[in-house]
Amino acid sequence: MPTDTLSLALVAAALIGGYLLGSIPFGVIATRLGGAGDVRAIGSGNIGATNVLRTGRKDLALITVLGDGGKGAMAVFIAWMLTKDGPPGAQATLTALAGGAAFIGHIFPVWLGFKGGKGVATFFGVLLAAAWPVGLLAGATWILMAVVFRLSSLAALTAAVLAPVYVFVTDRPYPIAVLAVIMAVLIFFRHKENIARLLKGQEPRIGGAKTAAPPAPE
Repeated sequence: MPTDTLSLALVAAALIGGYLLGSIPFGVIATRLGGAGDVRAIGSGNIGATNVLRTGRKDLALITVLGDGGKGAMAVFIAWMLTKDGPPGAQATLTALAGGAAFIGHIFPVWLGFKGGKGVATFFGVLLAAAWPVGLLAGATWILMAVVFRLSSLAALTAAVLAPVYVFVTDRPYPIAVLAVIMAVLIFFRHKENIARLLKGQEPRIGGAKTAAPPAPE
């Protein structure tokens, strides 16, 4: 970019494009095309990979988590490409806007009447693309918590609340910090029912009686 500021058109493109990209419901698409029906009619009704896994189709769950994470990463990557020749401040701002818009699109997708997923896979995809050290630390946190406590929701909540801390300790730009905080707040909002079950000790554990790999985050 030739200037130190972002044009209104570029900001609008990042917000609208990121939102529409984030709104693609990979869980719904994968289960329908895969012959598993509508994922919204089973289990928790969520469109994320954890609920897709309840169909018994690990392949569809994998497609979902890759799609949901990938769309967040793609939104950030496109914004990064559009600002790769510009100042770092403008690039950090646009990538944060695009990634945040994709994350919101997943949670409130226009194609599904604004009733979407919990955003965890998209959260990781956005962070890995916008600030890969933060994404790796958040991912490691999720894995550690999932293995130790066998509670997918607790793992997601812990990763979300620590993401802004990881932004600080890795010295990422201010817009990325704001992005991490906003995504963390929305993840807590979307997990309010899980939080209530956690407080009551009623949240289902990963794997049950069998030893299994942690399910993909929603």
